Amino acid sequence: MPLADGDRLPPGHTVSQLETCKIRSIKAGTLERLVETLLTAFGDNDFTYISIFLSTYRAFASPADVLGLLLDKYGDLDSTGSDESGSPTVPPDSRAAVRNAIASILRAWLDQCPEDFHQPPEYPSLHKVLEYLHRTMPGSDPERRAQNLLEQLQRQDQSEPESEGGFHGNSSFCLGEDEEVEVDAAEDFLSIPEDLVAEQLTFMDAELFKKVIPHHCLGSIWSQRDKKENKHIAPTVRATITQFNALTKCVVCTVLRGRDLKPQHRARVIEKWINTAQKFPSTRNHIPEPADRHGDRGEKGKLWVPVLRHAPGNGFR
Repeated sequence: MPLADGDRLPPGHTVSQLETCKIRSIKAGTLERLVETLLTAFGDNDFTYISIFLSTYRAFASPADVLGLLLDKYGDLDSTGSDESGSPTVPPDSRAAVRNAIASILRAWLDQCPEDFHQPPEYPSLHKVLEYLHRTMPGSDPERRAQNLLEQLQRQDQSEPESEGGFHGNSSFCLGEDEEVEVDAAEDFLSIPEDLVAEQLTFMDAELFKKVIPHHCLGSIWSQRDKKENKHIAPTVRATITQFNALTKCVVCTVLRGRDLKPQHRARVIEKWINTAQKFPSTRNHIPEPADRHGDRGEKGKLWVPVLRHAPGNGFR
């Protein structure tokens, strides 16, 4: 873009239009090395590495493992003692930098992955974080965030002791896979504008997908879902699948409702769903393709392909 007259650089002045950006790439490393890199990443303002680590580390470590390394090894520098001459082994300015880095990492962890600290009824990891922050940075913003999260989790567990949905409940925006779909009011369904149906379905999908926790999508996590002890694993992903299965059931039930349904009426219902499906692009709902309950991917897209292929204007008779 050319510079305006008032933005001309003085004679002899040069400016580089290129900016060097340092990006970390670790092909393999121990957990200790990865956690150590978290600290250096913060010092270099490489927040992308921190976010990626927090989203993927569960594939090879537990939250307690990472927290133990971060706080027990690197967070206890004040008690590392002195060398034989009595000088501190870690300079004061380096200790302060490490403390700031740990506090910022903990703040990002609390904000991005609060479910990692959902360990009722004692919440040991969260109390460990609070103890460290109270000792090293009393009254700081990370300490307040940790305390607020603890109170939030305690209130949630007290109000929903029987909940099985995990930290992020999604029931408010889910049709419910096991719920009976009301199909007796077919005439009412036909009277609802397709735009409105598409908008509401898109809204429900959007609310569910915004709550999806990234690490729930990891293959190492999702592949374990069929084990009996993991029936509640990845609840945010399961919620999107439940929503899709319920919508599929709704479509099937409205189309196949009653053997005595007249062909003309059944055709109107099918046409209604076809027109609704064609409205999805306008609502920016590009028919997401989550895995179904059996693990196959792309079922939602496959469901609508033959419907759209035979839509009016596409050769349907």
